[in-house]
Amino acid sequence: MEEKITLCGDNCIECPRYNAHSEEELSKVAELWYRAGWRDRIVSNEEIACTGCSSHKECTYHLVECTKEHNVEKCNQCADFPCEKIDDMLKRSEACQKKCKEVCSDEEYDKLEKAFFDKVNNLRK
Repeated sequence: MEEKITLCGDNCIECPRYNAHSEEELSKVAELWYRAGWRDRIVSNEEIACTGCSSHKECTYHLVECTKEHNVEKCNQCADFPCEKIDDMLKRSEACQKKCKEVCSDEEYDKLEKAFFDKVNNLRK
């Protein structure tokens, strides 16, 4: 199975946002991200469209900056792995997972679980 794992352990290939391309798909993702608490409002399709992680975007976990500082491509290549930033990110992810279980349909949750809630295993790849 193809994978595209981010620094924080997300699997883009499974992500509804990464896979949303039509106006309808993007609107559904914007509404889901709002319900999940990842946005404070339902944002426009342009704003929710995934443009991928890159060095010019701010990482909410500060992992992009950290990997540059430690001169590694991935967190698991760092001598400090797992570190406080990773521990904090995993705690935040656990809280998100609980909220998603409460506000998502089973189908929505299954998609989010595959994309976002296997971080520990994905980080070691």
